[in-house]
Amino acid sequence: MASSLTKAGTGTTGERTFFGHPRGLATLFMTEMWERFSFYGMRALLVLYLTAQVADGGLAMKASTATALYAVYNATVYLLALPGGWFGDRVWGPRKTTAIAGGIIMTGHFLLAVPFKASFFVGLVFIAAGSGLLKSNISTMVGHLYDGPNDPRRDGGFTIFYMGINIGAFLAPLVIGTVGQKVNWHLGFAMAGVGMGLGLIQFLVGTRSLSARSSLVPSPLSADEKSAAVRKTLIGVAIAAVFYGTITLAGIFSIDWVLWPMSIAGIALPALYFARIRRDQDVTPDERKKMTGFIWFFIAAALFWLIFDQSGSTLTVFAKESTASTLFGFAFPESWFQSLNPLYVMALAPVIAALWVKLGRRNPTTTTKFGLGLTGIGLSFGVMMLAMGVAAATDDRVSPLWLASVYLIMTVAELCLSPVGLSVSTKLAPEKYSSQVMGLWFLAVTAGNCLASIMALIFGEKTGSPVYFGVIGALAVVAGIAFLLNRKKIIRLMGDVH
Repeated sequence: MASSLTKAGTGTTGERTFFGHPRGLATLFMTEMWERFSFYGMRALLVLYLTAQVADGGLAMKASTATALYAVYNATVYLLALPGGWFGDRVWGPRKTTAIAGGIIMTGHFLLAVPFKASFFVGLVFIAAGSGLLKSNISTMVGHLYDGPNDPRRDGGFTIFYMGINIGAFLAPLVIGTVGQKVNWHLGFAMAGVGMGLGLIQFLVGTRSLSARSSLVPSPLSADEKSAAVRKTLIGVAIAAVFYGTITLAGIFSIDWVLWPMSIAGIALPALYFARIRRDQDVTPDERKKMTGFIWFFIAAALFWLIFDQSGSTLTVFAKESTASTLFGFAFPESWFQSLNPLYVMALAPVIAALWVKLGRRNPTTTTKFGLGLTGIGLSFGVMMLAMGVAAATDDRVSPLWLASVYLIMTVAELCLSPVGLSVSTKLAPEKYSSQVMGLWFLAVTAGNCLASIMALIFGEKTGSPVYFGVIGALAVVAGIAFLLNRKKIIRLMGDVH
């Protein structure tokens, strides 16, 4: 697979390249594409399967419980990106960590394919753990292909790599969603496993084209550190085992005993991390002020992801229960709606990037883009509230153009906020915490999804109702306007960062 791709170009020295980039980019591009194919394919089916009736092969969960479970699963993937990066830096190195992660993810998908409830939930744990391990390390290896941060090809390489993400995300619901909904749920999950298997084969076959740096362990654990890490892990596992064993024996265990603690932990962890950084005596007053500015961006991002990541939960339930799955006489599965966002990203990202360049000095500041992104994502739920109202008033399924419009607004909001998030993280991070603040930025996704889980548990049967969409949408719009009104204050906190 790699050889055909790497013939795409030839360097000045005669060395084969991938569209002018190191040939290792082809390996990482295809690996990430297949991994995202498996991830988004499974995700397209997840809530549909959880809420489907037992007679239809599903688990017959309430929509609120399925939404909360989906949100906690998403949150866990990004939460585990932090220890995933730690394993790459201190235990196995990025290359070995990625290979192991691929095997874990593939195993998880095949566990979902087994028609047993216990196997399904174990499979979700495997996929979350494997995705966390892979997410941090595969991007690191893309950076290793280039001659430092000033290599002129570096940004273009990451752009090509991220195209692989969107191609995989676009194709997955169309293929896996169709098979899962129209043929068999578990066959669809198995196809996701096959997709990850193809990605793993691609990685193992093409691994020799990667940088030698990717095999190194940058900061290996000492014997004492290794012993301490194992001891802390075993203590944590033992505490969890005793706690859940006790409530199970008491006969009071339910899935809420998993959802509530994990949702609260996903919000508390970044809060504790911010407090730790601000209390550190090695952090200068100027750096502490910049971290205060960063908290504004973090909260905005968390509220953004609270809404954006519901594309696979409440929006999918709305597609299933209240949206016509035909357009111009063509019928399609509800899972196909989840291909709209990556399709819009591929179509609009170059346009919006060109617009920012064309605006020149009039290009909106980072704070303005964040405020617009947060306001926009709130407005998308305002449109959802109207769509729910139309469905209730007519007692019929609404046009799929409603959801197509919602996903379009979400994508424009995403392109305003998400691309500049990583950049502002690197600029505002204290020198001592430069790498860790990058990980902290990903915890905004965790916090947002944990908020979504808590909202679903609080709203209960009203999850996905006009009131639900209206309240959460209004919260984001108000927060977005507040961000815009306070942008001068935030800019002052950013100091010399522009």
